[in-house]
Amino acid sequence: MSRQIAMVIVLNKCIGCQACTAACKSLWTDEEGQEYMLWNNVETKPGRGYPKEWEAKGAKSGWKDGQLQYGDLHDQNDFGSVPQLNHEEVYFKGTEERLQQKEPMTYGANWDEDTSSGDYPNNYHFYLPRLCNHCTKPACLEACPVRAIYKREQDGIVLVDQDKCQGFRLCNRACPYDKVYYNYVKRKSQKCIFCFPRVEQGVAPACARQCPGRLRFVGYLEDADGPIAKLVYQWKVALPLHPEFGTEPNVFYVPPILPASFDAEGRFSDEPRVPTEYLRYLFGPEVDQALITLDAEMDRTKSGKKSELMDLLIAKDWKSLFNITDVQITSSTGAPTS
Repeated sequence: MSRQIAMVIVLNKCIGCQACTAACKSLWTDEEGQEYMLWNNVETKPGRGYPKEWEAKGAKSGWKDGQLQYGDLHDQNDFGSVPQLNHEEVYFKGTEERLQQKEPMTYGANWDEDTSSGDYPNNYHFYLPRLCNHCTKPACLEACPVRAIYKREQDGIVLVDQDKCQGFRLCNRACPYDKVYYNYVKRKSQKCIFCFPRVEQGVAPACARQCPGRLRFVGYLEDADGPIAKLVYQWKVALPLHPEFGTEPNVFYVPPILPASFDAEGRFSDEPRVPTEYLRYLFGPEVDQALITLDAEMDRTKSGKKSELMDLLIAKDWKSLFNITDVQITSSTGAPTS
């Protein structure tokens, strides 16, 4: 593989607006059988996630001691039912007063939205966007018995060849992040394609380009001067989600730092609002040093000194988010931007 495209997501900037989810959904998953699929979703953490309890299943999947592990398949209820609205009754028959669901939902992608953990006044939550990690050691690829899943030489994007896929679903069982979906109509596995047709034209993936918070960086790991390499290798503040799964993800996260917590007398405490133990569970032991670095650079900025890291994370110029080699960024009309 000549190079690996990657994404860095800055969790402190995510407001849970779901613009990324809507952009991905409207662009890629409008075929029959894809109604329930969210190739990109945003979860509230701590929470059960989408699909429900995916982390518990993930612990049984992926790589362990060099061996590929297969977890259980999710029940369709773990994804939640597709909302059925009374469109016909409201818009065509005029027999209903307002648009509403025909049946109450029992679970959905945002079921835990804004559900905080911890005790007042130190309760907390944050948002975690998720998509296929386009891993360096993809478990889905290794699991496929007909080699329908492959990793592109030019950029490391992992794709499913729909003509070859036989629907064995071993990829669904092997992926510890549950980001390979099964189309029950076509009887084939489908997943995020990292918007490769856009990337080939120099346009960032839809989830990144439509994000109003400027929290997604896109570029190549091998580009030493690009934002990805700086955040992952130089500053070491961008970390993979659940590195213990062994797939070597290429979507990285800058961990959240929430406002200070309070002690029993109502004064500011040195204890972090988000327990470091929980962040270690998500991002591994390297998160400790990442938090130290982030705190130090934030203090540097507060004292009036310049911080290259903080300037990079703020991304005042949105074009600094995307560093896709040998292409130009275009506007929504297709015209090159200056």
